Amino acid sequence: MKKIILSAAVAAMALSTSAFAADKGIDIVTTGQAAVYYNTAAKGSQDLFGSNGISGEPGADNTRANVGIQLNLDADLKNGFTFGSQITYLGTLGLEKNLVNGTMQNANGDHVEKNIADDVYLSKIFIAKQIANTTVKLGRQELPKSLSPFAYSEGWNIFKNTFDAAVVINTDIPDTTLVGAYVAGGNHNGYGANMSDFGNLSVNNDAITGTGGLAIEDTAYMLTVQNKSLPMTTVTASYYDVNKVGGDNGNTATIMWGDVAIASKDLPMGLKFGVQGGQIAPDLTPATAAAIGEKDTTAFGLRVGLAPVDGLNLCLAYTSVDDGTVHVQNTGGIKTPLYSQMIGNQGAIKTDNNTMFAKAAYNTGDYGTVILQGTQSDDKSTVDKDFTDIELVYKVQAASVDFLAAYVYQSWDAAAGADDSQDIVRVVARYNF
Repeated sequence: MKKIILSAAVAAMALSTSAFAADKGIDIVTTGQAAVYYNTAAKGSQDLFGSNGISGEPGADNTRANVGIQLNLDADLKNGFTFGSQITYLGTLGLEKNLVNGTMQNANGDHVEKNIADDVYLSKIFIAKQIANTTVKLGRQELPKSLSPFAYSEGWNIFKNTFDAAVVINTDIPDTTLVGAYVAGGNHNGYGANMSDFGNLSVNNDAITGTGGLAIEDTAYMLTVQNKSLPMTTVTASYYDVNKVGGDNGNTATIMWGDVAIASKDLPMGLKFGVQGGQIAPDLTPATAAAIGEKDTTAFGLRVGLAPVDGLNLCLAYTSVDDGTVHVQNTGGIKTPLYSQMIGNQGAIKTDNNTMFAKAAYNTGDYGTVILQGTQSDDKSTVDKDFTDIELVYKVQAASVDFLAAYVYQSWDAAAGADDSQDIVRVVARYNF
């Protein structure tokens, strides 16, 4: 972390506010990260680690990579005001010329670099004000899944997605956090997503590309209450109201979601319990209801965790989603808030399924953490089929760089001659400064 002294004259040009009027200027704190991200997938005639053809075309390999840098510029503006910004560069270093045929993310809608202006975008810029126990944050920012389970910043890709939002956080009530948010839109996280495109939130996104679905052409209003008054227990309840779902019309939807987490050092062998669930209720015009149907979506999940010996953590979970009109899915990405969410199984768990989840993670200390996890889903979203996802993940820090290597094997019921399995390999190196 470094500090840069910015003069009052330069700062006033950047942001017009009287908070910059002091002769001493302000301190800007710089942090950031650099990352290299490689992901390859193969099914049917595709080759793992191959780069033949244009990604998405029949028979083409599906190998993607990015090299990226994020720079955070944050400042205390005095009198309870703070400022934050983040500049992001997304490139490939020419990897698409011989090693890959696409990107995990881009900043111009194309995986081929054109010029520096096309590869840089403003991922954050906000002003925050602290008033007693209330914080008001206005602008482009990250939203956490723990407080906003249906509009949150996903961390699985090279960089997180962000939202144009107004957020108010209050802690006046003992052991309670109140969060109100007005979310206007964001840049959708997904495979090959254009992260410089800040548009509408949407539901029922495609599990692979993160595009399509039903756009929320108005804003989403959210209220979350998180309470820790009960011993060992954290209760979180969220409510969303979204408008103009699927177009500029009278379609609306409400989302109610709750999560109860029980954990304490006093419980034997590190026992942890979790219960989650809720409902998405669309209110559609007759024309829209006739076209796509109108049925509430109900989902719930159960989770138990255990740490029987030092370094070893075990987890079992069960989630269930019915066949409602709207998927249980992040409106700003492709993942779900479900306990059974892993690296690549969101397509099988977000609607009309029952899923069993198991995970074992062993922390070796200096040699990193090994994770083995898997799900079994009876996915009925298209046709009745069993979907299996098994994932082996290794995480380690070496030379101050965080490394992740993952192998994913997926299989499903399919008609004769159709693809019925997929392999995914992912390697990520990330340095935080």
